[in-house]
Amino acid sequence: MAATPETTKVLNRLRRIEGQVRGVAQMVEDDRYCIDILTQLQAVKAALGRAESEILKRHAGCCVAEAIASGDESEQRRKFGELIDLFEKAKR
Repeated sequence: MAATPETTKVLNRLRRIEGQVRGVAQMVEDDRYCIDILTQLQAVKAALGRAESEILKRHAGCCVAEAIASGDESEQRRKFGELIDLFEKAKR
């Protein structure tokens, strides 16, 4: 099955993040200045946040929209509940 352009975009973003994390690990191994490491960690967190936003948008535009269009109230509640659970976990 071929990847959609949106999937490719997210995968490319995640691969860049993977490279950033390897770079941070190398900085730690090289005993680099702590503030430089922390700065790079902040960049990784921001990049992960952008990836998360892309996937959330895709979920809302696809999965949630399909549940709404289906008219199936239990499916709509389930999809909405999944989002609430996710945001609750993020607050902890």
